[in-house]
Amino acid sequence: MSRSAVRAFAALNAVRPPDQPSPVLGKAVVLGGSVAGLLAARVLSDYAESVLIIDRDDPQISGARPGVPQGTQLHALLPGGLFQLERLFPGFRKQAVAQGAIEAPPATRRSYLDGRLKVVVPDDADSLAGSRPLLEGLIRQHVLRLPNVKTFTARATGLVIEGEAVTGVRCDVGGVPGVEGGDLVVDAMGRSSRLSDWLERAGWERPATRRMPVHLNYATALFRRPEQDPPAKVVLALHTPTTMTDVAGAAFFAIEDGRWMAMMAGYGDDRPGSTAEDFVRRLREQFPPEFGEVTANEMLGDVQTYHHADSRRRDFHALRRCPARLVSVGDAVASFNPVYGQGMTAAALHAVCLSAYLRSDPDLTTPARHFLALQKVVVDAAWSTSTSADLALPHFDGPYPRGYRISSWVSRQIIAATITDVETARRFNDVVSMQEHPLSLATPGVILGAIRANRRAR
Repeated sequence: MSRSAVRAFAALNAVRPPDQPSPVLGKAVVLGGSVAGLLAARVLSDYAESVLIIDRDDPQISGARPGVPQGTQLHALLPGGLFQLERLFPGFRKQAVAQGAIEAPPATRRSYLDGRLKVVVPDDADSLAGSRPLLEGLIRQHVLRLPNVKTFTARATGLVIEGEAVTGVRCDVGGVPGVEGGDLVVDAMGRSSRLSDWLERAGWERPATRRMPVHLNYATALFRRPEQDPPAKVVLALHTPTTMTDVAGAAFFAIEDGRWMAMMAGYGDDRPGSTAEDFVRRLREQFPPEFGEVTANEMLGDVQTYHHADSRRRDFHALRRCPARLVSVGDAVASFNPVYGQGMTAAALHAVCLSAYLRSDPDLTTPARHFLALQKVVVDAAWSTSTSADLALPHFDGPYPRGYRISSWVSRQIIAATITDVETARRFNDVVSMQEHPLSLATPGVILGAIRANRRAR
């Protein structure tokens, strides 16, 4: 099973968009116009004659959108996500940089663990730093330029189901009810998706929801960046649970418009400072000197806070009975502890799953089991990475999965080895950036290599 998941994940990362559109359906309807919905619409444009995105927010809104409450917080576009965006939108990196995004090659990225600087992996993939509104806005520009993609500002209120298949969506436009028909409906309504309720009300099975309590508290602030080309553009500093104080980690990125974006995160009752004075003090006292250098600059605006109660996943793949012509993507399926930066990259891989499914010439009169099986591989990978780390948080009191003591010991060995051993760090980075499946680390060679590296370091 483990090797098949590793192979399936690698195969998904190798999927390319078709050279030419090849419609297999008439009209596709996407519920939600955030990153997951936009990427699904991009893929659907290759396989549908027309695509309609229904979203509560006006697509012309710039900056942080009302439907994305975490939009003001620091976001990471992992190398795996940047790789997929470049495939879906050739030239994406170049265009993002032209709009102000900051290229961050390996030499400009630093990572600390309990105050110790990790090794730099020489051939690690490049990264891209920018605010969520910049990156999402560029994706939106690309998608809305597609000739067969349109948007519709409305609130989705339910499904239209005939027999065993979804045939459309009920929506509300300024208090006036309406219906949009479609040959495929994609739920991209995020963590607050109401699809489970709609299915249950229509007499269908409700997917089981798994929750992992996290109680993460975020705080983000912007600072003026006087240097156009600073030597360090992305800096991360994490505390392991045994050394964690009131702040679990911090980061700062160089972003567009000559700014630094800095963030801190704490768990449970530990809340990073919401005032400018407290925010700056904690970054200076608890993290490496670079953080003090960033906070010495002028703060732009107020500190923005955000609370993330839990990671959650809805197990659509486990439904014994579900209607045809319906799939979910992005946070509507699974959302994770945001400190790991998986959200946008997972959404891109869900879009890849949709592409692989539609190019297989599926029978749309039956449930999308092939898509759900592919998506489960992606969800399992991201869920494993985030929840295995969250199980070690001081405020988490179980229940713990079988074999947790052994798996957590192995994880600690691998993470510790990333500080000094290039090969372990490279493999670990490939998993964290969602370019390889986490089970690729669960091999005797990787584990023994990490143990030897830690002995040498001692």
